[in-house]
Amino acid sequence: MPGNGNSLTGLRAAITVFFALDGFVFAGWVVRIPAIKEQTDASASALGLALLGVSAGAVVTMILTGRLCRRYGNHRVTVVCAVLLSLSVALPPLTHSALALGLVLLVFGAAYGGINVAFNSAAVDLVAALRRPIMPSFHAAFSLGGMIGAGLGALVAGSLSPTRHLLLLTVVGLLVTAVAGPVLLRHEPPVPPEQERPAQDAPRRLDGRTRGLVLVFGLIAGCTAYGEGALADWGALHLEEDLDASAGAAALGYSCFALAMTVGRLTGTTLLERLGRTRTVVAGGATAAAGMLLGSLAPALWAALLGYAVTGIGLANLFPVAVERAGALAGPSGVATASTLGYGGMLLGPPAIGFMADWFSLPAALTSVAILAALAAVIGFATRGAVAR
Repeated sequence: MPGNGNSLTGLRAAITVFFALDGFVFAGWVVRIPAIKEQTDASASALGLALLGVSAGAVVTMILTGRLCRRYGNHRVTVVCAVLLSLSVALPPLTHSALALGLVLLVFGAAYGGINVAFNSAAVDLVAALRRPIMPSFHAAFSLGGMIGAGLGALVAGSLSPTRHLLLLTVVGLLVTAVAGPVLLRHEPPVPPEQERPAQDAPRRLDGRTRGLVLVFGLIAGCTAYGEGALADWGALHLEEDLDASAGAAALGYSCFALAMTVGRLTGTTLLERLGRTRTVVAGGATAAAGMLLGSLAPALWAALLGYAVTGIGLANLFPVAVERAGALAGPSGVATASTLGYGGMLLGPPAIGFMADWFSLPAALTSVAILAALAAVIGFATRGAVAR
């Protein structure tokens, strides 16, 4: 048993590194969106459609990744997707039109979607083996990586071109994968012995109630991912264009959001053990709704940054809870379904906010994040009797 404990600790560390890398690379990209918007001379609507490429590529890949994970293993798929993610993040600065940007973002989104299903599936296996609700800790690593990536972006925004900055992310990503990849590949996915056979067959033997619950978890994930995507894609632009923030200050907006999510997720396991999943979802959705109303409508930069932070705390544990529950019910297929519906929220978010920004204003468009966060809270409360704890 001690050897097994050490093995699980090493596996947890390796999975955590890939979560952090994903957040680091993704945040490095999003904080340079204003500069790339200027480079491509795209309108808000055109940029929204181009950003659709990330979510479209992610959603299409997620549908397939569950099958790939069952065939080749979660760990192998994670490593391959990490390489593709690191390579593709260097492509956006090489484009000079919204169309070209959208096409390269399809590739980036495909890698991003694939790695999310793969390492979430690996994390679900580990959660089951350890029998503790540690899923938020992995997503805390993602948020921490995002905070560092956004912070680095804020530091270099005024002095380093997007091309050089994102190429640096490629180098870092490949180096981290070269170190953590072999560690992950040495470990077989852990499965609780008494559940080994049923877990393998579960994706093929879901009853109607279970499928319905997976879809509900996916809907909660969708409401959450919409908010995360909105702040990632439009948060900096709102601060820069509507509140006259500098490029560095605007980039700090996502840093505040990512820092708050990190704190929320680092305390997520304790929160889940004390409150349970339903109360955590309801409280989180309500908090995020209030935070985003402040973040989108506040007339001062400091108040908007505070709103971003409150939103991050509120959203912190909604996606991890939704994906973990779906994965526990249906394995990689459940993770893929919840993730697909989740990133369906991101799929709708960028163009919807872009069009609403053109029709009304960007601050008004961002209030939709508050509406969907409140909806996640309502869904969590309405289904409180359907899931234990």
